[in-house]
Amino acid sequence: MSSPAALQKCKAVGFIGGGNMAYAIASGLLSKGVLQPDQITVSATRLENLQARWAPLGVTRTTIDNAEVILQSDVVFICVKPQMFDHVLRDLAKLKQTFKTDESNQKLYVSIMAGVTLGRLEQGLTMFQPCLIARAMPNTPMQVGVGCTVYCRVGSGHPVPPLYRDMHTMFAALGVVHEVEESKMNAATGLAGCGPAYVYEFIEALADGGVKQGIPRDMALQLAAQTVMGAAKTVLDTGKHPAVLKDEVCSPGGATIHGVHALEQGSMRGTVMNAVESATKRAAELS
Repeated sequence: MSSPAALQKCKAVGFIGGGNMAYAIASGLLSKGVLQPDQITVSATRLENLQARWAPLGVTRTTIDNAEVILQSDVVFICVKPQMFDHVLRDLAKLKQTFKTDESNQKLYVSIMAGVTLGRLEQGLTMFQPCLIARAMPNTPMQVGVGCTVYCRVGSGHPVPPLYRDMHTMFAALGVVHEVEESKMNAATGLAGCGPAYVYEFIEALADGGVKQGIPRDMALQLAAQTVMGAAKTVLDTGKHPAVLKDEVCSPGGATIHGVHALEQGSMRGTVMNAVESATKRAAELS
């Protein structure tokens, strides 16, 4: 068993917003041993709901005060809906007169708010300058260690400060991670950030097809999910193009090519591409 990834400077991590994405990141980091429960502080509007969900992870530092998250953390993940960002900033304004920082103890703020640009983040977080700022789009499978994350950061051409390296280490412990230009972030949101939902739809449909043909539902769902996982791992491990792997399964006149033809008649490829395009446009609209 490999040792957990070591963080260089980050000793405490905070989450403003305790919803699904925050939970996915935190639970993944805890399960990988990158963080311990007492290193995490999380805030949300309803303390009882927050405690009920996070207590099983061992996280006891829960609060309705977003300012407490910032004061307790080296890296702060902003995990609220984009339209709630201004509300969060108004709530944090109470720190304006008392919050002190310099380059020796600056914090890293990581936004996972779809469509919120680095420029908007810099403007909103002015009261906390000097600070480090990144915009990231992880996806929920990171809670089981097989997620993917893309991110961009302020000052990407400069030497990389330790907290940025710690952020990269955290995301890398939970799957694949890539730093990209900000112009690619909305497209990455439409593909990888939203992609699990598309795949879940496909798994459900694949299982329903099995049920229609007489396979018990529990078995059909397991077979469908395992088939998708196995196909994905084959793409990653072999490096072969999906079209080549598809042709390897489709024997002339066989059952598979008949099934593939039915998918083509239903415009599956075009529909999936349209989904990525639509989600990308929506991410841009949110900015």
